[in-house]
Amino acid sequence: MSAPQVVVHRDKELMAKAAAARLITKIVDAQAARGSASVVLTGGRNGNGLLAALAEAPARDAVDWSRLDLWWGDERFLPEGDPERNHTQAREALLDSVPLDPARVHVMAPSDGGYGNDADAAAEAYAADLAAAAGPEDHGPVPSFDVLLLGVGPDTHVASLFPEHPAARETERTVVGVHGAPKPPPTRISLTLPAIRAAREVWLLAAGEDKANAAAMALSGAGEIQAPAAGAYGRSRTLWLLDEAAASQLPRDLYPPASA
Repeated sequence: MSAPQVVVHRDKELMAKAAAARLITKIVDAQAARGSASVVLTGGRNGNGLLAALAEAPARDAVDWSRLDLWWGDERFLPEGDPERNHTQAREALLDSVPLDPARVHVMAPSDGGYGNDADAAAEAYAADLAAAAGPEDHGPVPSFDVLLLGVGPDTHVASLFPEHPAARETERTVVGVHGAPKPPPTRISLTLPAIRAAREVWLLAAGEDKANAAAMALSGAGEIQAPAAGAYGRSRTLWLLDEAAASQLPRDLYPPASA
């Protein structure tokens, strides 16, 4: 478990651009060290904002996109191409504009895919894909992702792990079907906290006043069942990337905001 580090940016636009620059550097460094890199994407306004900023960054050409594995932290269990799917939004923001290897883009199954409307079967299949990609140097049946991105919801949810929901209590499985989610759509697929914590680095993104209470709660010792964001951390680094509005309720003595 790594202690959280907090970086506060002036506004959400600067946060997105700075996060994109950080991600480019991390990917390039990983590819130089190991030949390839792996990143877990997140949806939502901050996740998509980061991808859009990455698409516009001149330094994006430093990445060898053909040697990048992309995974998802969660997905809305909707038909392929639905505008609410994280995969659809990621394609529009970035993926369609860079030369990725399609075999290395690991998409969670849609509701009209090979598993029909069985989200649990789709989750099991994704867990099997993760296990197949994990090597002997990894920690269990999940690859050691270089960076795992998470957006933080106003209720402290990350991926599709909502406070007090059974999925947030999962300790054995790496991927679960989420049923009865408190925000639409009610059916989803999500990595669990054990899978999230297999990553080398976990970056949590939050911008806006509506995220201020969630950031303060997660960074002030709340339990992971009540505040799933509090249970999301990386093996070597846990980085909270906030704007000033989202950082406005943080304990200033522990996490003093610094413009960046």
